[in-house]
Order: sequence, then C-alpha cells, then structure tokens
Amino acid sequence: MKDLDFTDAMGLALEEARAALGHGDVPVGAVLLDADGNVVASDHNRREEVADPTAHAEMLVISNRARELGDWRLTGHTLVVTLEPCPMCAGAAMWARLDRIVYGAADMKAGAVWSLYNIPQDSRLNHRCEVVTGVRREECAALLTDFFESKR
Repeated sequence: MKDLDFTDAMGLALEEARAALGHGDVPVGAVLLDADGNVVASDHNRREEVADPTAHAEMLVISNRARELGDWRLTGHTLVVTLEPCPMCAGAAMWARLDRIVYGAADMKAGAVWSLYNIPQDSRLNHRCEVVTGVRREECAALLTDFFESKR
C-alpha cells in the first residue's frame, strides 16, 4: 500500500458504523482495502438486524470480498475497522491472510488484536498481520460511548 495514512478509510468505516444505529446494532463499521488502497468492501454490524451472532462488520466484509474473488485468501488486503476486532474477527482476518488490520478504538473487554489477546501477531499461528492502532480513536470511541450511554 502506497499511503499508510488510513484517516480517510476510517472515515468511511465511521459512516458504516453510524448506519448500524438505524437497526439497533452496536455502531461498528469496517472497510476492506485492496493492495492499491481501493475500498473493495464495506459494511457494519448487523447482528440485531439479521439475528446472527457472526454478523460483525469485519466478518461481513471479509466474507463478501472472498465470495467476490472466489478465493478465501485475501493477501494484499487491509481491514479498517472502528473497534478493535474480537477473537472471531481477528481469527478470520488471520485465516484470510490479510496483510494488515487497522482499528480506531481499543476494546479492553473483548479485543483480540492487542488489548486482551494478540491473535494477528501470535508467532504460534501460521500467518501474521501487521497492526495499526488508534486511527481516529477519539471519534470511534465517542460513537460507541454515546451508543452505550443511550442504552442505560
């Protein structure tokens, strides 16, 4: 990837995250970039909307791109997501052979890229992803804080 400034891509992920609010889902958004930095998939959490515990934004963009390419190997791709991926999503990124995971807000309760676990960089596994953290962190965190405060 030529430009390692993921600010604009995170802006698109934030737009996706806001779309999740329309159907009561936790506002997490993700975009998937190809090796040239083009957005090739975007989505947001849809667990509530489709009653599926695996319908996380990350899982949706990874699955959509793999189907589009007809290949589960997504080498050369970068996942940009507003919240640190959970174990399921971090594992999917690693198994899909993504080159990089970029996230905004850390998840101290379920994060599996740095906070609780480090699945993408675990040397015991057969693939590792580069990790970039804290892109537009304050915006990403504020969206989640506002959502959860509105539920109390």
